[in-house]
Amino acid sequence: MFGGETVPAAEKLVSIFETHTDIIIKDNRETQFGHKLCLTSCASGLVTDAVVEQGNPADSTLAVKMMERHQQLFGKAPRQACFDGGFASRSNLAEIKELGVKDVAFSKRCRLEIEDMVSSRQVYRQLRAFRAGVEGTISFLKRVAGLGRCLWRGFASFKGYVQASVLACNLLVAARHVLAARG
Repeated sequence: MFGGETVPAAEKLVSIFETHTDIIIKDNRETQFGHKLCLTSCASGLVTDAVVEQGNPADSTLAVKMMERHQQLFGKAPRQACFDGGFASRSNLAEIKELGVKDVAFSKRCRLEIEDMVSSRQVYRQLRAFRAGVEGTISFLKRVAGLGRCLWRGFASFKGYVQASVLACNLLVAARHVLAARG
């Protein structure tokens, strides 16, 4: 920043060692550096998809994209889906429902009626509770599977590190399910 010149965030170099690093700004929280990660999880606790985004796209631009990706991976839309509040918008709700998702819940309603999102208030509460449980999966990925800090160099390696962390998480979750079934 020489001579008071302003530079768009996408053009700023924030690390001379990891030039792919992005500036991540969320709400009024402290600015972070790295990459935005979109995770998809199922009821068993397994992470079914992980996408590393470049730049700092708004969450509201990613909801439909993630549901379309789910359809590509699994051949159909999920019956139910829940999202963080940043993904909430009337257009996202309409587009996701058009994809065939029966119940769609956003953790913050943002002027959306519960009846428009889901079939009942009980379903809405259950999906919000599931969404809260996904936070536990994210914490597990950070604390146990090493996702808190990537030590590999380059963007392709960063994406590989994320996939390796997800694999480690899923193996541990699957092992726990097997041990629980053996009782």
